[in-house]
Amino acid sequence: MDYQLSQRHPAAESAGLRATPSKPHICILGGGFGGLYTAVYLQKFRATRGDRVQITLIDRNERFLFTPLLYELITNELQTWEIAPTYQQLLAKTNVQFRQDTVQGFDLQARRVDLGTGAFLHYDYLVVATGSQARYVPVPGLQAHSLPFRTLIDAERLKMRLQELQQRSQPKLQLLIIGAGPSGVELACKLADQLGDRAHVVLADLGQQILTPFSDSLRRAASRALAQRGVEVLLETGAVQVEAQRTQLKQGDRLFWQPTDLLLWTAGTQPHPWMGYHPIAQNAQGQYLTRPTLQLQGYPEVFVVGDVATVQSKRGGPAPNTAQAAYQAADRVAKNLKAAITGKKLKPFHYSHLGDMLTLGIGSAVVDSSLGLTLTGKLAAIARRGVYTHRLPTWPHRLKVCGHLLRTGLRRLWQAMKRWRQWLKMT
Repeated sequence: MDYQLSQRHPAAESAGLRATPSKPHICILGGGFGGLYTAVYLQKFRATRGDRVQITLIDRNERFLFTPLLYELITNELQTWEIAPTYQQLLAKTNVQFRQDTVQGFDLQARRVDLGTGAFLHYDYLVVATGSQARYVPVPGLQAHSLPFRTLIDAERLKMRLQELQQRSQPKLQLLIIGAGPSGVELACKLADQLGDRAHVVLADLGQQILTPFSDSLRRAASRALAQRGVEVLLETGAVQVEAQRTQLKQGDRLFWQPTDLLLWTAGTQPHPWMGYHPIAQNAQGQYLTRPTLQLQGYPEVFVVGDVATVQSKRGGPAPNTAQAAYQAADRVAKNLKAAITGKKLKPFHYSHLGDMLTLGIGSAVVDSSLGLTLTGKLAAIARRGVYTHRLPTWPHRLKVCGHLLRTGLRRLWQAMKRWRQWLKMT
């Protein structure tokens, strides 16, 4: 179905928007935290529900991915359906139409989105939430011989590769992770716990410390977790050349070859390239310049959310490219869309940091709150799981995940009680 623009009224809003038609069409590009959560938050407002607006969410994938819990797939602590429900399931009983398709480009003047299937959509409001992708550096052999870890496909490929490697008769697997940011640290701890003595895990980074933008207390907790698991950390170290079973590293003036059965690249991301037919202003990182209201500069009917947007935090400076920042911005975009549709004033967005959480192995984590409280170990793992379960996109899915967790816990408790009874009988 192709949506056509409704006839417009002559009045103009103070935000630079033309008058809203009787049934505006909101088109959302990208179903990550920015895009999906904008669609979900729009359901809270009467002005954007039912037959009042048309909302179309476009994503190339069938499933949404709750990326902070992607690491639990590798260790089988969580199942795919828990962290990657389908868009159809999440958007059932809403007025959001999901289209699984690619975006070829969009015309800001004609307000038209061209899709990979040849179809096109006209919009009254456009939300660009196309997210980010792995950023590679020009190292010979890097892309050919490494695996990224950002998507559901990446996780599935990693699991398959680990299974293949473990079937070999070699005494110890050599795993190298390049990039000691949150993704690299979390992966290193999970893989070290899962593989134990069967693998030697090395974590390398060009920086002078791990988790550079994080607090000292969180870095100390992560360093302890890595040391306890025997992960070798190589700082001020970068890749020079990558081959099938070895990687040449440089640490200062020292060049050496590191045996590598599996190389994981977690050393940075970059925004997806701009897909509009008209050029726009971008910063040095490739993010699209926006107003404080998250409207694209020069195009007030276009909102930008997530990793591709320039967002300021309350502390000053840019906000991080995290799920936390994206779903906060999505809430503001949804409210500003409602304001635009109802002719009210749009409000600026400022990111508010609530703290950081990292998994540090199976059943272990660190939680560093904005209040200065840091939890580690099993208690932190429980807190992290609880917070992320609450942050899942919809209440029906949250309840489904909680129900499964409760049933699993009761089943384990019952099995433990049976083993206890058997032990008592034997004694």
